[in-house]
Amino acid sequence: MAPRARSRSLLLPICTILTILIHGAHSFYLPGVAPQDFINGAELMVKVNKLTSIKTQLPYSYYTLPFCTPSKIVDSAENLGEVLRGDRIENSPYAFNMGDAKMCNVLCRKTLDSKTAKAFKEKIDDEYRVNMILDNLPLVVPIQRLDQESPPVYQLGYHVGLKGQYSGSKEEKYFIHNHLSFIVKYHKDPQSNSARIVGFEVKPFSVKHAYEGKWNDEKPRLTTCDPHTRHTVVNSNTPQEVEDKAEIIFTYDVEFQDSDVKWASRWDAYLLMTDDQIHWFSIVNSLMIVLFLSGMVAMIMLRTLYRDISKYNELETQEEAQEETGWKLVHGDVFRPPSNSDLLCVYVGTGVQFFGMILVTMIFAILGFLSPSNRGGLMTAMLLLWVFMGIFAGYASTRLYKMFKGSEWKKIALRTAVMFPGVVSAIFFVLNALIWGQKSSGAVPFGTMFALIFLWFGISVPLVFVGSYIGFKKPAIEDPVKTNKIPRQIPEQAWYMNPAFSILIGGILPFGAVFIELFFILTSIWLNQFYYIFGFLFLVFAILLVTCAEITIVLCYFQLCSEDYLWWWRSYLTSGSSALYLFLYATFYFFTKLEITKLVSGALYFGYMLIASYAFFVLTGTIGFYACLWFTRLIYSSVKID
Repeated sequence: MAPRARSRSLLLPICTILTILIHGAHSFYLPGVAPQDFINGAELMVKVNKLTSIKTQLPYSYYTLPFCTPSKIVDSAENLGEVLRGDRIENSPYAFNMGDAKMCNVLCRKTLDSKTAKAFKEKIDDEYRVNMILDNLPLVVPIQRLDQESPPVYQLGYHVGLKGQYSGSKEEKYFIHNHLSFIVKYHKDPQSNSARIVGFEVKPFSVKHAYEGKWNDEKPRLTTCDPHTRHTVVNSNTPQEVEDKAEIIFTYDVEFQDSDVKWASRWDAYLLMTDDQIHWFSIVNSLMIVLFLSGMVAMIMLRTLYRDISKYNELETQEEAQEETGWKLVHGDVFRPPSNSDLLCVYVGTGVQFFGMILVTMIFAILGFLSPSNRGGLMTAMLLLWVFMGIFAGYASTRLYKMFKGSEWKKIALRTAVMFPGVVSAIFFVLNALIWGQKSSGAVPFGTMFALIFLWFGISVPLVFVGSYIGFKKPAIEDPVKTNKIPRQIPEQAWYMNPAFSILIGGILPFGAVFIELFFILTSIWLNQFYYIFGFLFLVFAILLVTCAEITIVLCYFQLCSEDYLWWWRSYLTSGSSALYLFLYATFYFFTKLEITKLVSGALYFGYMLIASYAFFVLTGTIGFYACLWFTRLIYSSVKID
């Protein structure tokens, strides 16, 4: 009864975890700020954010275009993640009061010159969108689906303008969205007169406004829309063209709508999932790969190894042992330190650092602390966790280094602390220089750059040294078998055991486990969409972990059976080669899904994807390496060595 009771006690938490992951596959979120109550007439702060384009991937500050400005432009405080994303949150001239509907409110009048007209035309050509924020909710444009009963799709921000023909003209012209019809949705508290904002939508229009007599800044009287006669702007109005010396009048309406949506659920519409089936297909597809590999590993561990170990342990004479072939014959060389062992230690330590960062980030995300409402929170958390995981990087690299009989632990600690961040920083500085050249808000300011350097050298590097010191003070990991003084000659290998071939083959299945989810991640990053399905992502990450471990163990076993004991680097590269397929897929995605035309934008894409692929290589390589290390130590400690 005791074993059965114990198994039940183990099954309960496992089933609980699986239930949470399956039912919360989208992940739930904790709103990023505390709810704010507004009474009737309370002032609502409408803020403007960056201009974004999926064609250029270069964000710009809202006021780089000659829009209407408040009397004084005030920048909002931003966290590290927001700055790195290129967010520039500032106040706006839009004045809302809770429950006070406005119609045809005039913001300002602008007369364009050739320079400002050109600036607008360039942004319209590149399909830039204007982003705004109200009570921490982003402005969205609702797009009705073909199925009228389904909820609308929301697009972040509205287009600066549009390009097309008008009134039978064959020439394409540029038109600006100079009239905005805002809809503020609120949920009223039944116990008080206050309300909470639960939605912020807009319908943009291009309208060539007309007015009576001379222009009066104090009391302009428009004829194209008039709050006194309830004359509203409609699509049939003549659109406002962008050209030199064009007079543009910026106006807006604001309407307040009562909503049944509660404040705690106000982000649900933004995060609405329509492709659950694809994600579940991805999970099932990946699980099939895992089951296939698990079957192979089980066959090796339970049948082949059990038979091999029993047979090896029954051999009594040296002559009988010499007649045997297989993995036992390389026992005297299998734990011989590899060439470039220092570099391997550095890469393994960096992989441990990455693994820790991703694991903790996903846990926080699943618990709801890194929701989109916490703008910039995900990137900030990843950076800080990377820095503090340096202690584990130093510990892991130095423990392995000491196992290889190394003594200069400070050298390994320094290389672990600076090598990967150094490569990434070099690429990042080049990309940042390109962004600076385009005068984009995506360029990292000097103050933020200094903060990043401080995080690296002021916190991460010392923590790596602390971890290395602790790791080096620990007793060295003992090999289960002795290593011969003279290396054994490796016999000629079959073509399918060629290192390059087996390494490239080994990366296919780990990549296959993640490539469908990778599509959604790339879409969220490069097509400016929300990604908040960390429950799915955590399942995929767990599958990736198992796949990397199992494919490396299987190929390592075949390698040892062919009497090739050089497994250290190959185990790392086998699962790490999946990063090559990731980069190739990113290249395919660039040419098939994106409409990037500018050289700088293309350089940004491939630069960032190179960093992502490098990080994926380090992560998957480390997983495969540790799986193989555990496997080899297990099998060689199970046989009798004379």
